[in-house]
Amino acid sequence: MDRTDIAEMDPLPADATEFVERKLEDEHGYLSWLNTSVETIERGRVVLSIPFDDKLTNADGRTIHGGVAATLIDTAGGVAQRTTFENPLGGGVATVNLDANYLRPATGDLRAEAEVVRAGGSIGVSEMTVTTAVDGAGGTDENDGEENRSEVVVGQGSFRLFRE
Repeated sequence: MDRTDIAEMDPLPADATEFVERKLEDEHGYLSWLNTSVETIERGRVVLSIPFDDKLTNADGRTIHGGVAATLIDTAGGVAQRTTFENPLGGGVATVNLDANYLRPATGDLRAEAEVVRAGGSIGVSEMTVTTAVDGAGGTDENDGEENRSEVVVGQGSFRLFRE
């Protein structure tokens, strides 16, 4: 299934959206500790965010450790794949390969957008981009606009899909 097929699917059921939000924001130890938020979840597309926090920075205290961005793209890419399941609450997703290209240091809130490129019978591919707020802007408010964000990581992931 490619982007065209995904666009023709029925919208995600409300219980699936609530399930993902609860799992990532409240119940997942590591992602909850990172203060991960689900901004958007729809068929084939997910947007997640993590606010800037001193506990996530490198030794310089100003830049966010690259592992946080890698976690964000991995999670967003996998969750985006799950949205292509007829039953998004069933089955599972496991990362097969993750490619992250770091473009510049992250110095503010992080936002990851993932889009499904293809979701096959057993393997899916997602493209992900992580942006950071710049110049002290929070950057996660829709009114801030993209002019207050800068790309910090672009990546692609392959995921094993365990459909029910």
